[in-house]
Amino acid sequence: MKIVGAVLEEIGRPRPYAESAPITVTELDLGEPGPTELLVKLEAAGVCHSDLSVVDGNRVRPVPMLLGHEAAGRVIRTGSAVTDLEPGQRVVMSFLPRCEECANCAEDGRLPCTAGSRANNAGELLHGTRHLTRNGEQVHHHLGVSGFATYAVVDRASAVPVGDDVPADVAAVLGCAVLTGGGAVLNAARPKPEDSVMIVGLGGVGMAALITAVSQNVSRVVAVDTLPDKLEQAARLGAHETYTPQEVTEQGIKAKYVIECAGNARAFETAFTATEPGGTTVTAGLPSPEARAQIFPLTITAEARTIVGSYLGSAVPARDIPRYAQLWREGKLPVEELISSHIRLEDINAAMDQLADGKAVRQVILFD
Repeated sequence: MKIVGAVLEEIGRPRPYAESAPITVTELDLGEPGPTELLVKLEAAGVCHSDLSVVDGNRVRPVPMLLGHEAAGRVIRTGSAVTDLEPGQRVVMSFLPRCEECANCAEDGRLPCTAGSRANNAGELLHGTRHLTRNGEQVHHHLGVSGFATYAVVDRASAVPVGDDVPADVAAVLGCAVLTGGGAVLNAARPKPEDSVMIVGLGGVGMAALITAVSQNVSRVVAVDTLPDKLEQAARLGAHETYTPQEVTEQGIKAKYVIECAGNARAFETAFTATEPGGTTVTAGLPSPEARAQIFPLTITAEARTIVGSYLGSAVPARDIPRYAQLWREGKLPVEELISSHIRLEDINAAMDQLADGKAVRQVILFD
C-alpha cells in the first residue's frame, strides 16, 4: 500500500535543519504484515531526542530510514499468529521489542532484549523482516516502529494496547518519554515516600521522570536545567525546588536519588556530584558514544554510592505502559502537560531544530 512518511536521507547535514532538510516527507510503499505483525494506522507521534540523535549522527543508523519511534495508532489488520489484538484497538508503540526468549529478557526489564537490539541496529523488525520501499529501493525501519508516517507495520511485540479513553497524543508519549523517564524513577531508583529525588535535564524524558516522582508523593522533588522556562514548568508540575546546574554545584544541593536525563557528560557529572552519601545516581540519557565524564571513584567507595544505568526506563512495556495509563486516568500523571505543541508531518525538519535548541519538551505530530 502507498503511505506518506518522513525519511532521513543523510546523516549529519548542517543546521538549521529547516534549511538543510535532511528529512524528506515522501510517498513510500508499505508491505503486508507477516504472521507476527500488525498493520497500524498512525494517529500521533512524538518527536524525541532519539530521532534527533540519528539526524545529527550521535546514533549512526542505516539510511534512508523512515524515522519515528514514539507513536500510537489503531490496528487495521493482524498477522495470522496474532490472536490477542483486534482491528480498531488503539496501541502504543514501544521502540525496543522483547522476544521473551533471550537471557536479557529474563532480567525483568533491566537489560535490553538481544534480538530486539539487533533488529533495531539493522533497521529491521524483530523477526528480521522489512516492509518499506521507495521507487524499488529499500528504506530502513527506525527502532521497529517508523512512526513518522500515515501507516506502519510493526511486530506484535512492539505494540501495547491501551483503552480508547487515553487520547492518541497522550498514548504516544507514554511509549517513550514516560516509559523511559517514569521507569528511571519507578524501576531503577525506586524511591520511598520519605526520600528525595532530583531530576537533571528537563526534556521529555526528564519532565516525565519529574511528574512520575511527584505522582509517588516523595517528600522532596528537585528539578535541574539550564533553561528558566523549563524550571518554571517544573515548578508548575510539582517540583519543590528548581536550580540551574551551576546553582546545584555552588550551593551543594543534594538528593538521595538523582536521575540524569539530559544525555550529556556534563549533566552526568552534575548528577553524580549531587548524589548524597549512600544514594543512587541513575543515568537514563543517551550521550554520544564518544562522550567522556570525569568522576572520582573514591567517592563511590567511601560514600557507598551506587550508579545505575536505565535504558528505556528498565521497562517491560506490556507491564509498565498500562501502569502509566492508569496513573493518567487517576489524575496523578499529567502527561498532556509534557506536550509543547501539535505539529504537522511536514514540519519535521523545523521540529528537529526546536528540539536541538532545547525549546520543546514534546512536539507531537497529529495525523488525520
